[in-house]
Amino acid sequence: MEIIEAIRNRHSVRQYIDKSIEPEEIERLNALITRLNEEGKLNIQLVTDEPKAFDCMMARYGKFTGVKNYLAMVGKKSDDLDRRVGYYGEWLVLEAQRMGLNTCWVGMSYKKVPEAFRIEDDEKLVCVIALGYGATQGSAHKIKSVEKVARVNGEMPEWFRRGVEAALLAPTAVNQQKFRFELTDGNVVDARAGLGFYSKVDLGIVCYHFEVAAGRDNFRWK
Repeated sequence: MEIIEAIRNRHSVRQYIDKSIEPEEIERLNALITRLNEEGKLNIQLVTDEPKAFDCMMARYGKFTGVKNYLAMVGKKSDDLDRRVGYYGEWLVLEAQRMGLNTCWVGMSYKKVPEAFRIEDDEKLVCVIALGYGATQGSAHKIKSVEKVARVNGEMPEWFRRGVEAALLAPTAVNQQKFRFELTDGNVVDARAGLGFYSKVDLGIVCYHFEVAAGRDNFRWK
């Protein structure tokens, strides 16, 4: 599955079947996690066969069932931690989709299980990402128009439109889509988060979608 196909096909899934992730898939995920932790200066950890985090009232309220695997999105406390978590977490999400796995970003509908992963004193657990084989493939969410979230002086380049369209397919907290992209100085893209729950994490997620679809050689971030 190509990355653009993964962007189009991936939807949030909250119900999972009782099936362990295959060892070779765990190995692939851990290899990518090692790479992204180094690049993104994060401490993302894959937790498998651990049912306690989603055995709580908040998870049931969020309609999560069968979740036994998740990514603990951990990093050193800093002003840009949330955005980096979103960017590199979505990289993992889309790679999981390409492997035939389903995912869901989870902000609050779980409980921390201290023995399942490690958090150093100068680190923070931002959120987790549920992972596994979904009972369904999820469903598409309602999206805003390109014009609602993008600004360009003059005619919109095709690469910029492709990027924004991909960003609109990205998951955001309660589907708030509180972000904006502005094209300035020919090929400089300014991406900004609005106000809302986990909006900075959302910004990282949508920036990864934008970058993949627009083409990294076509622009630079402001």
